[in-house]
Amino acid sequence: MLDLRPNCECCDRDLPPEARDAMICTFECTFCADCAGTVLNGTCPNCGGELVRRPVRPAGKLARFPASTKRILKPDGCAGATARP
Repeated sequence: MLDLRPNCECCDRDLPPEARDAMICTFECTFCADCAGTVLNGTCPNCGGELVRRPVRPAGKLARFPASTKRILKPDGCAGATARP
């Protein structure tokens, strides 16, 4: 099950479970659409994978399967990020 992480790893923007502008890779690294598109060019800086839109968990399922509250943030943001091969 997806973690639905609460923030962008680059800019720390809040990305609640219903956010339609949250982007993830196959390892669930999470970024806002702005950082994913303009800074990262659609590629995860952690694994080199493609960033795609994170699905929205139906509101009725959040009580039983809550989103993560653990914030993950790159200490220096993603300004100089390059995807790892």
